[in-house]
Amino acid sequence: MTDVVVPRSADYDLRERDAVRRLLADARPEVVIHLAAVVGGIGANRANPGRFFYENAIMGIELMEQSRLAGVAKFVGVGTVCSYPKFTPVPFREDDIWNGYPEETNAPYGLAKKMLLVQGQAYRAQYGFDAIHLVPVNLYGPGDNFDPASSHVIPALIRKCLEARDRGDAFVEVWGTGAASREFLYVDDAAEGIALATERYDGDEPVNLGVGHEITIRELVETIARLSGFEGEIRWDATKPDGQPRRALDTSRARERFGFVAHTSFEDGLRRTIAWYEGHRS
Repeated sequence: MTDVVVPRSADYDLRERDAVRRLLADARPEVVIHLAAVVGGIGANRANPGRFFYENAIMGIELMEQSRLAGVAKFVGVGTVCSYPKFTPVPFREDDIWNGYPEETNAPYGLAKKMLLVQGQAYRAQYGFDAIHLVPVNLYGPGDNFDPASSHVIPALIRKCLEARDRGDAFVEVWGTGAASREFLYVDDAAEGIALATERYDGDEPVNLGVGHEITIRELVETIARLSGFEGEIRWDATKPDGQPRRALDTSRARERFGFVAHTSFEDGLRRTIAWYEGHRS
């Protein structure tokens, strides 16, 4: 039986060195999986670039350093697809992660999380510290953040379509042109990928976690509207940014290095996410 400790920010503020030290002393972990982050959609990233850079960078730096000093056996850094260059050839291959600057609207966040990769490789080289780095694509699923001020695209659209349906609205308005594409990984699949990597992977190269295919935002909105029961018009606000033009990962390294293949179909994952939100939004 393995004990799993899931600290909350109210108890341990990972931006503070003393709190990180206290957490490690209390939990005494053999393995640390660093999932903590300050995140949000395009709007939240544009409004908080300084905060998103500092808080994400300092959490990773302190947690890895204090984990090393505390004798943690393995550190699993979980980064972000936002670390990739804006015009990365599709599908995104891990070897291209340094070939350009990230998309501007989320570059501070993406670069802060990419420092986990740099730190882990440096610590492996100097200290023999077993740190690995995973790069998940956009995640979604039950329990997501549905706050319109800070949520990512899928929960934001689900909430918007359900509320418009319930009010009988004639239309919903969506940011951008709909031409950009994204890839989405269901939360259960992401958890499986992280667990497999923790157990089986010990390399210094970053590894993508995804499903290996993309969908345009226009197709995404139409699918969520259909599954939500919203039958009105979809209006596009092209004055708002699309973000990165395309996102789709090459997932072959995860399959080859630790046997991870995502198995949840996109529509099944969306249905489960919509059902969860409908059951919890009160």
